[in-house]
Amino acid sequence: MSQTTGTDRSAPDLDAEADWNCTLVGGDWRGPGDRGTISVSDPSTRTEWTEVPAGTADDVDEAFDAAKRTQESWAERGHDQRAELVQEVHRLLEEHEEELTELLVAESGSGRLKANMEIQTALADVAESATFPSRADGDVRDSTIAGKENLVKREPAGVVAVIPPWNFPLHLAIRAVAPAVALGNAVVVKPASETPVTSGLAIGKLFEMAGAPPGLVNVVTGRGSEIGDRVAGHPDVDVVAFTGSTEVGRQVAKQAVDSLAFPAMELGGNGPNVVLEDADLENAISGSAFGTFSHQGQVCISINRHLVHEDVYDEFVEGLVETAEMLPTGSAHDPGTMVGPIINESQRDQILRYVEETVDAGATLETGGGTVDLDGVDDSLVVEPTVLSDVSNDMTAACNEHFGPVAPVIPVSDDEEAVELANDTEYGLAASVWSGDRNRAEDVADAIDAGMVHVNDQPINEEPNVPFGGTKASGIGRFHGDAIVDELTETKWISVQREQRSFPF
Repeated sequence: MSQTTGTDRSAPDLDAEADWNCTLVGGDWRGPGDRGTISVSDPSTRTEWTEVPAGTADDVDEAFDAAKRTQESWAERGHDQRAELVQEVHRLLEEHEEELTELLVAESGSGRLKANMEIQTALADVAESATFPSRADGDVRDSTIAGKENLVKREPAGVVAVIPPWNFPLHLAIRAVAPAVALGNAVVVKPASETPVTSGLAIGKLFEMAGAPPGLVNVVTGRGSEIGDRVAGHPDVDVVAFTGSTEVGRQVAKQAVDSLAFPAMELGGNGPNVVLEDADLENAISGSAFGTFSHQGQVCISINRHLVHEDVYDEFVEGLVETAEMLPTGSAHDPGTMVGPIINESQRDQILRYVEETVDAGATLETGGGTVDLDGVDDSLVVEPTVLSDVSNDMTAACNEHFGPVAPVIPVSDDEEAVELANDTEYGLAASVWSGDRNRAEDVADAIDAGMVHVNDQPINEEPNVPFGGTKASGIGRFHGDAIVDELTETKWISVQREQRSFPF
């Protein structure tokens, strides 16, 4: 196998001032060598924050080779040893929470509230993962044949490729890495190009600090267009855990299936938020605002459309506008910021285009629709919290996953129309329903075709012991709890004939 020249170097420190221009393969931290590099910018300041190597197909091959070699011995470790490693990663996450917060702020434009939420969710996922080694044991099944015992055992899947997104980079990477390692697998991470540190390199560093054997967690930075197919379709990959857009996910899934690997896919969403006329409107407005504007709307499970009963429509719009206009906006480095920058220029421009096209189609721009100037920053990425009224389900900002701080509000006349519009999308990830009548709300929730529906709450919820994922074009499989144990292990049936059996010949 040919190799790309790299420069072995010391590991980076776990902080925002460290030199992160490296990959992690087989326990070796390697500088870019003769590779090109990828610039990583701070979304708040629009300045280069760091750069990382543009990994090659040879780097991917070396990472899988290291992972495959290490996995065989790692799978033989006792349950207690695997659990202890994951528990130590949990301890280190807690110990370095402030450094990780700074990394998230600088790299992903996360406000401090969002960064804290992300780290707490990551901690919960890692704690749950530490219980997996003892939960993945097999069981004994009855047999239809006299004197036979059926043993159903669980074994690690093998090598898991983790391809996380940039919006919740730490959490959405470690929710796959930690359970994979706990269950006896080795991992190759291809982090998001916009957030290669928090979605990959920092996680590799945490596992190294915790005492992971070299090659157990490998991180190859690079552009998805150049190495993504090689990662997802590698001959040695057994599971591909991907979180991202449906468009890219379809390509990743095809590559995985061609290699007969299981595609664990959490893809796009177009979350409907149903507000019925008997809802506690003040609470519904507050929750709806949180579910729309958190992390600038850059959340796969955020509210994309508000389907509001016509009897309370005007009051809802008025309250949502009032809330949107009071939210502190600006740089993610400002501790008081609630709505910070969009990740990059192309995402920002797409959001603004969706808003413009929706207004051109007849919607009313109630507030927002532009950008917020930042001192010392040319061409700010901060989009104003935006509310659109008089929207129909087929308008651009409603029928597309806008992934921004935009609230299209659509009037509905009854529960049936709300359900019809909620389901009128290719997506089926998360949804929410607000009503003073629990039975009525549950009936609506049951009728919405989504993997997750929340009653009298907004949809940005995630718990480590509850299956997380979507239907239709929103994904394949589930993360968390017993669901992820199933996806990251293989079952083996061993039958033992305890009593002599008679055969017909």
